[in-house]
Amino acid sequence: MYFFKIKTTWSNAELIVLKLCIASAYILVGGYFHLFVHDYYMPILLLFGITCIWSVYLWIGKMKSGK
Repeated sequence: MYFFKIKTTWSNAELIVLKLCIASAYILVGGYFHLFVHDYYMPILLLFGITCIWSVYLWIGKMKSGK
């Protein structure tokens, strides 16, 4: 499990993407149980998908540049 032991540094701008990804996941879980957020389910799901892929791309890029 060497993959999880690699250390990287993140700038504040890169952390914004990761935080958006996590926040949209929380909103999706909350929206599943509340009708108000249910109207915005698809845009939030789209935001989660984009930021999740973007975060993984940044993370893999940082791991490759650190070697």
